[in-house]
Amino acid sequence: MGISEACYIPAALSLIVDYHRGGTRSLATGIHMSGIMIGQSLGFMGGVLADRFAWNSAFRLFGIVGVVYAVFLFFVLKDAPSSPTSTHPIEQSEKVSFIAGIRSLFSQPSFVLLLLFWGMMGMVGWLIVGWLPTYYKEHFSLSQSVAGVYATGYVHTASLVGVLLGGFLADRWSRTNKRARVLLPAIGLLLATPGVLVASTTSILPLAVAGFVLYALTRTFSDANLMPILCTVADERYRATGYGMMNLFACIVGGIGIYAGGILRDNHVNVQLLFWLAAALMVICAGLLLMVRKK
Repeated sequence: MGISEACYIPAALSLIVDYHRGGTRSLATGIHMSGIMIGQSLGFMGGVLADRFAWNSAFRLFGIVGVVYAVFLFFVLKDAPSSPTSTHPIEQSEKVSFIAGIRSLFSQPSFVLLLLFWGMMGMVGWLIVGWLPTYYKEHFSLSQSVAGVYATGYVHTASLVGVLLGGFLADRWSRTNKRARVLLPAIGLLLATPGVLVASTTSILPLAVAGFVLYALTRTFSDANLMPILCTVADERYRATGYGMMNLFACIVGGIGIYAGGILRDNHVNVQLLFWLAAALMVICAGLLLMVRKK
């Protein structure tokens, strides 16, 4: 699944931004990312199918759907028409290669900033989502099932709204401010930070839910705008390569974060400290975004 996802997401987002070059780029990206979030929110269907049939029935069902849909896409997906002003003639004659792409990307300081930004955001996301059910269960003495509902239902719904809202607002703001797609995610992270801090310290359950909903709503502004930001930094021939590099780094850093969090939990460290770490990382991420400059 990891290999198939790696083949899909960078190429899909690159195709989307090829089609949406103007004031619809962030919203189009956000709509696409919302599909991923809807799928995550429907993850409970796997448990339902396992209860009624067998544990691997979900893999069979969705595997068949995926294969059929892939055949359909093979015949209907087409590359966007080339823009006559999008590429300089000298670039058109240059051979596209992975090594040249890596050199081109890492020659841009702003790409390195985006790489660090997305890596830290991977750690933030996995720390909060991974330990949120445990926090609800231990801090508010909830059952495992109820804690799971609080940790997923509200968060995924807010994330879905946030990624669409972030795309829409960035597109509208970009008409009057060229840095809108950078500024909006940074503002979103600065709004999400107090939400996480309040939610992780309060003893009032509705306030904790509200804080994490605020986090989920505004943190996803970054998901809708990351690829559009990358378009202003990277050579358009290597956008998919750049996004793949950022996803790779985010998965590695995020996975290390989850592992480190597990070590801290084994040593009886309070989950609240993990959330405070995530809040601090979001402030750093906002600062990294503000340092990004157009190529």
